[in-house]
Amino acid sequence: MGLKPLHDRVIVQRKEEEEKTAGGIYIPDSAKEKPQNGVVMAAGPECKTVKDGDIVLFAKYAGSEFSMDGDELIIMREDDILGVFA
Repeated sequence: MGLKPLHDRVIVQRKEEEEKTAGGIYIPDSAKEKPQNGVVMAAGPECKTVKDGDIVLFAKYAGSEFSMDGDELIIMREDDILGVFA
């Protein structure tokens, strides 16, 4: 990755959105919600609880979205992360 987060910032890539429900009904793009979980792509040097590759759950309106190399990414503070999936 060509971007290194500073301090306690974390760069997260959202998980893919679900195309259909568990019952097999397809969800139109207008009805989809953005997932609130993703993979940590890079963590700043002051991050204590997360590391690269962790799958995390974050607040709905956390961080700032940006695009890099065709990927949609979010940069947020480590405090915006609600939990790490085991």
